[in-house]
Order: sequence, then C-alpha cells, then structure tokens
Amino acid sequence: MTGTRVGSFEELVTMTGDRMLRTAVLLTGDRHEAEDLVQSAYAQAFARWRLVAQAENPVAYVRTILTRVFLADRRRRRVGEVAWTAGTDVAAAPVDPALRLSLLDALATLSAQDRALLVLRYFEDLPYPEVADQLGLSHAACRTRASRALARLRLHFPDLADQA
Repeated sequence: MTGTRVGSFEELVTMTGDRMLRTAVLLTGDRHEAEDLVQSAYAQAFARWRLVAQAENPVAYVRTILTRVFLADRRRRRVGEVAWTAGTDVAAAPVDPALRLSLLDALATLSAQDRALLVLRYFEDLPYPEVADQLGLSHAACRTRASRALARLRLHFPDLADQA
C-alpha cells in the first residue's frame, strides 16, 4: 500500500479499514476503544481530505493520525477512568491463565508510546525511520525505545524470549 493513490475518502476507508482496526486493537487492547480510535482518525482524515489525498502515501498519513490520536488520548487519560461493573456479568476465568500469553496483556504493560512503537514496527512492519517520524522521535531514540520495550516484555513474559 506504500505510495498508493486513492480517489475518494470512501475508497481509502474501504481499502484500509480492517488493517486500521487491527492496529487500533493492538494499541488500545479493547475492541470498542479501537473502533472509537479508528473513527476519530478517519474523522480527522476526512476533515483534512485535500491534504490526505495529495499526500505521497495517504495510508501512512492516516496511520500517523491514528497513532497520534491514540497517544494524545492516553496523555489525557493519565487520570484513569473507573468502569462501573455493578450488575454486569463476569466472564469465566480462562482454563489455564499461566499458559495463555495474550499479546494484548503483554502490550498493556507498556507505556502508550512504547506500545505504539512496537505495534508500528512489528505488526505494521514499518521501518524504524518511518516509525520514528510518526512518533516524533529521532531514529536512534526509536531503536533504543524498541529494544528496551522488547526487553521489558521479555522480563514480564519470559515465553516471548524463547520465540525471539
């Protein structure tokens, strides 16, 4: 999709919707928050459609919007939200939680910026320079943060070290 030109906003959404949603789920750890994140990113892209359509890579432009909306939202939420759970059904516990390493659980242990960095670098398979540009980091800082974030994941989730 690199350098792909799009004719209309609808075409862009059709072409990138599933991928953006998967990326957003990895960033947020929650399907509903991910849907809201994607909707916010597309709303901003629609508001700036002339700039997006003229961009060298409209998909990267929207992905950058998605990442920045996520990081801005996390900065605003430093004072956490409290979920109201009274009267709701609670799902049964997994059969063996020690054996069920969840990617979302692993990513949830990281800061929002480190999570975004790993998702962009390893899930989206973007090169370090592009990830650094999207996150507003230097190339060296991007590599260093990625290395340290992976080390923290491996510390908390030793099963990941075996697969590296």
